Amino acid sequence: MGEFACPQFPSLGERYPVSEKLQKVSIVPLVFLIFYEVSGGPFGIEDSVQAAGPLLAILGFLVFPVIWSIPEALITAELGTMFPENGGYVVWVSSALGPFWGFQQGWMKWLSGVIDNALYPVLFLDYLKSGIPQVGDGLPRASAVLGLTVVLTYMNYRGLTIVGWLAVLLGVFSILPFIVMGLVSMRELRPSRWLEVDLHSVDWNLYLNMLFWNLNYWDSVSTLAGEVDDPAKTLPRALFYAVILVVVGYLYPLLTGTGAIPVDRESWTDGYFSHIARTLGGVWLTWWVQAASALSNMGMFVAEMSSDSYQLLGMAERGMLPEFFSSRSRFGTPLIGILFSASGVLLLSWLSFQEIVAAENFLYCFGMLIEFFAFVRLRMKYPTASQPYKVPLGTVGSILMLVPPTFLILVVLALSSLKVAMVSLVALLMGFVLQPCLKYVEKKRWLRFSTSPHLPHLGATQDEYAVEALIPVLLADSRI
Repeated sequence: MGEFACPQFPSLGERYPVSEKLQKVSIVPLVFLIFYEVSGGPFGIEDSVQAAGPLLAILGFLVFPVIWSIPEALITAELGTMFPENGGYVVWVSSALGPFWGFQQGWMKWLSGVIDNALYPVLFLDYLKSGIPQVGDGLPRASAVLGLTVVLTYMNYRGLTIVGWLAVLLGVFSILPFIVMGLVSMRELRPSRWLEVDLHSVDWNLYLNMLFWNLNYWDSVSTLAGEVDDPAKTLPRALFYAVILVVVGYLYPLLTGTGAIPVDRESWTDGYFSHIARTLGGVWLTWWVQAASALSNMGMFVAEMSSDSYQLLGMAERGMLPEFFSSRSRFGTPLIGILFSASGVLLLSWLSFQEIVAAENFLYCFGMLIEFFAFVRLRMKYPTASQPYKVPLGTVGSILMLVPPTFLILVVLALSSLKVAMVSLVALLMGFVLQPCLKYVEKKRWLRFSTSPHLPHLGATQDEYAVEALIPVLLADSRI
């Protein structure tokens, strides 16, 4: 994942004064928070087999991490340790391109994150309806979505440390049934089934969208960087372990499911792993997989909502949103950000699984293009800066690293349906209108905006950046 550079100034992870009362997130919970922000297990990968067959699905989850997940994780490790605050990628883009584009990045990422979170009640109920058909549609389904959203939102309200250790417990429980499924399938495995492919019947749009959705959002953890214990060391290591966990967590069940029973591509839809579990292990394994799916979706929901809500807090601390977004509950959590994110989830949860994936991917693609450009711009702006973590490729090597994922983004955008493209572009244009409106509100003093005094000036050089961050600490020491 790269090398740690020895900084010539105090570690960026140590320069941000924080309340001693707030407990920081350690590496194990952070690994599982990243796991749930990106993956949460194999639930939702079934459509990749339906779209392209076993061989391309397996190759996709082998190749795609190399050309997409690893570059995104490396960028997150470098910039997340350079700017260890809750604004995350918003701060990266603001520092490189200015506050207007920083706000646009925040709008696109927050919106795509909320859309992503609307998926998890849908996936949860898709798995549950095979055992409880009543939650398949109508009032019972709507009531279940509302109840689930309220309960999980309350968990986010209680604190990120609780969410982190909850993610660990849910992750272990969600992974275990697939380990068992693999063991009981050993006698039934036929490796030749993994090689089945029909290039003439591939649905490339669905295939790429499934790969893209299941292997992105590595940068979401950057909006939690201000809550991480020693982010200069913890963040890069957590990303490294999470990449391994996510890739293995996809490939192992995929190899089991496609190799142990004859492949009927049309049957590979949301919830199909429950059928595989019943075929291989019986009813007990089916219920375990369904319970694991339910808990996995809970984990993905709380992890994504944490990133979305702390992002709004970070933007408020930078003066991009009204000051009330930066207020914390007695548990240290961003209450207003949590409520806004939960409201967005409820508004979007009526959409179908594939519609949600396509819409969020479109928005996410635009955000990643800006993020890639900001990464290169910061490398050129501070070519000799000593950083806690730096991708060991140099500026030219880093640019070449971004060529394959950029091409992939363009392909995903080109394959989007007209409906998805139009709705997404309208959402993007809303950000261009919203930012000037907020500036007008600030100018008229209808709402209070402020920048946290503990955060360094974004336009400073690296040495000035370190000095500015130390000033509040020195002033506090002088008062003692």
